[in-house]
This record gives sequence, C-alpha cells and structure tokens, in this order.
Amino acid sequence: MNIYENITQELRQAGSPDKAAHLSRFFKTRKGEYGEGDRFIGVTVPRQRNIAQKYTDADFSVLEKLIRSPWHEERLTALLILVYKFHKCKTEEGRKTYVDFYISHTEYINNWDLVDLSCYKLLGEWFMDKDRSLLYEWAKSEHLWQQRIAMVTCMHFVRQGDFKDCLAIADLLLQHPHDLIQKAVGWLLRETGKKDEKTLVDFLASRYSKMPRTMLRYAIERFPEETRKKYRIKK
Repeated sequence: MNIYENITQELRQAGSPDKAAHLSRFFKTRKGEYGEGDRFIGVTVPRQRNIAQKYTDADFSVLEKLIRSPWHEERLTALLILVYKFHKCKTEEGRKTYVDFYISHTEYINNWDLVDLSCYKLLGEWFMDKDRSLLYEWAKSEHLWQQRIAMVTCMHFVRQGDFKDCLAIADLLLQHPHDLIQKAVGWLLRETGKKDEKTLVDFLASRYSKMPRTMLRYAIERFPEETRKKYRIKK
C-alpha cells in the first residue's frame, strides 16, 4: 500500500462508530448547522497525532487527497502532518511551500478544531516577522473559517508579547454575530490578559458594552468574580 492508503486504513482501524456519532453531534453537522454535512470516522485527536507523526514523509499529493476528504479526521490529519513538516523544515523556501498549501486550502479547513489545531502553529510562526495584511483581509471577509483563522493565528503573536494585531482584528470582529467568532475573539483577548492584564483592561474600557455577552464572558474569564460582575452589570 502507498502512504495515503496506510494513513486512511490506520484512521479507520482507530475509528469508533459510537465516537463518530458523538462527534457528529458535537461538531454540529445537521442541516443548517455550521458543520453541515461533515462526516466522522470516530478517531481521537491523540491517535490522529500519532498517525500524523508516523507519516511526516507524506508529500503534497498525499496531503492534497487528505485535505479534500469528506472525512473530518482525514482533513485534520493532513493539517497535523503539514504543521509537523513545517516545524521540521529548516529553510525559508521550504517552509513557505507549507504555508502556501495551507493558505490555498482554507476552503477545507472548515471546522473550529481544524482551525485551532493548526493555524497559529503554522501561520502564526510564519507571519511573526512578515507582513500580516492577509489576516486582515480574512477578518474582513464573510468567510467564517477564514475569519476564525485570522483571529486564532494571533495566538502565536500574543504569546510573544505582541498584541497589536490581536487587538486590531478583535476590533474588526467585535460585533460578529456568530458564536464561534465571538468565542475566538474572547479567547484571544483572555490570552492577551494572561500576558498583560492592563492591555486587556484598556481594550475593554471603551468596548465591553458593545461586545456580545459570549465574547465578553470569555475575555474576562480569569478576572476575580467581583470584577466580572462589574463588567456584566455595567453592560
């Protein structure tokens, strides 16, 4: 068997019908929901990581088949392999090929776990010393998953103490109607506060009253209860 067949076979051997049914509900795959039509094999993320690490020699033809798969776990495994390959690569030219692949396949990075387990580990590191205008384009788009990628990619910057783009993109998405974006913005603001509480407090001062409740709840989660209560009451 070739590498693609090995990967898909191992995923199926690791799958569970009960787990697949649970994941289908958890990731909202019914008609009209954000994951409509997605299909699950029923494989845990740790098992997918193990398989991805085993097949980091998979080339782009294999990743292309996996990322276009209707099966959620095959797409996630492709992304995990891509991240591993990116981090193993020592050349700028080589790393760019993985970034370009990621950027050109966002159509298939179409659920929140696919975004969160890949974007900041790859795009975040890549854009650390580069122009980040693409993230703003995505934040301003009407593509839900590109918007989430734009926000969550900032995790890498925030962890380096660089808050500018996180706050600017949060501003662009401040009144977004979808809870998956509200949660992402709140999460990244909370992470900003973990690094620098004053930066978060200053950001919230003129914005918290405009923020959806879900976003605010995530953003202030680490504050003492009395402080959280003041934000909620004033809102």
